[in-house]
Amino acid sequence: MRIAFYMPFKPLGHPNPSGDLVIGTELFRFLQGSGHDVRLISRLRTRWLYWKPWNWALVPMEITRVRRRVRQFQPHLWLTYHSYYKAPDVLGAICAPSLGIPYAIFQGVYSTKRRRRLKTQPGFWLNRYALRQANVVFTNKRRDETNLKRLVPNDRLHYIAPGIRPDHFEATPPDHAPPPLQWIAGDRPVILTAAMFRPGVKTEGLARVIRSCGCLADKGYRFQLVICGDGANQEILKRLARHHLGESVHFAGRVPRDQMPHYYHSADIFVFPGIQEGLGMVYLEAQAAGLPVVACAGWGASEVVRHNETGLLCAPGDWPQFTRHIMRLLVDGDLRHKMGKAAAQHIACHHDLHINYRRLETQLAYLARKSMGETP
Repeated sequence: MRIAFYMPFKPLGHPNPSGDLVIGTELFRFLQGSGHDVRLISRLRTRWLYWKPWNWALVPMEITRVRRRVRQFQPHLWLTYHSYYKAPDVLGAICAPSLGIPYAIFQGVYSTKRRRRLKTQPGFWLNRYALRQANVVFTNKRRDETNLKRLVPNDRLHYIAPGIRPDHFEATPPDHAPPPLQWIAGDRPVILTAAMFRPGVKTEGLARVIRSCGCLADKGYRFQLVICGDGANQEILKRLARHHLGESVHFAGRVPRDQMPHYYHSADIFVFPGIQEGLGMVYLEAQAAGLPVVACAGWGASEVVRHNETGLLCAPGDWPQFTRHIMRLLVDGDLRHKMGKAAAQHIACHHDLHINYRRLETQLAYLARKSMGETP
C-alpha cells in the first residue's frame, strides 16, 4: 500500500521524546518494514494551533501543499497518528475526503468534558469533526475505546493492544551494563524510574517516587534510586532528592531510548505512579526487560500491568500503599524474580508490536481494497 502518514501532535524526528512520539515512530517503521510505501505527508504541528492566530494562515497554505503532494503520491489511504483536543487533525479531515481517499486515525481520543471549557472547546469540535470524518478509528486504550463508542459506530472502531518490540529489551550481558549503575549500587537493590522533568504530572510523579523512597530510607531500608530523564524541573527534583535520600539517589540524565535496556537490566524494580498517564511506554519496556512494576491503577499502567502478577498497583493517590508496594518488592527477592519473569512473558504474549500491528495492517488493507471496489 501507499500510505500518506501524518502526526499532528509531534512530527517524526521531533527532538523532545515522549511516549506518543515513540508509538508514532514505531507504527511508521512497522508499516515501512512490512513493505508499504509510507510517506510523511506534512510536518504541520496543530498543538493548540487554534489559540495561535498568528499561525492560522499556515493551515490553508499547508492544505494546498498537501493536496499537491497527495495528487503526486496517489496514496491508497491517509493514516493519522493521534488526534485529540490539543492537536486535532485538521489536515486529514479536510484533505482525505476531498481527494477521495480513505481516512484512518490511529489513537483517536474523544472526551466530552473538553467542550465544557472555553480553552479546549475549539479543539474538542475540530477533533470531533476529524473523528466523524474518519472511515476507521483505531485505539490502543480501553478507556478511550469506551469514550469513542459514544461517537464512532462499532463497525468503524477497532481496539489494537499497545505494543513494543520485546526483542529490543531482552537481557544484555552483565559486562554491557552502564558503569554508573555497576558501581553506585553495590549489593543494594536498584529502584529505577524514568520520565521527562516537565512541570505538572511528570514532575509530580517523580517527586512522589522520591518521597516514598525517602520514607523507606528513613526506616532503614537499603537501596539505590536511579532516575533517568531531564527537563525544566531538574534542579527542583535534585534538591528534593538530596533532602530525602542523600547519596542513595543517582540522576542519570537523559538516556537515549536505545540505551534504556541497559538501565532496565541493571535494576531490580521499576517505579513510577503514572499520574494521569495516558499509557506509559516505560511500563511496557520495563516489563519486557523483566522488571516488576509499581504504579497507580486507574491510569495508563492498568492498561499493561497485571496487579499481583507482573507488578503491584495502588489506587490513584493512595501514596501510603504505593510506598508499601515498593517496600514489599525491596524485601522479597523471590517475589521480584517471579513477577519479573511473568512481566517479560506477559509483554511477549500480549504486547508484541509485530503481532498487534498485523491486525492494524489487515484492517488498513481491507479499507484500501474497499475504496478501490475490490471488496463487497
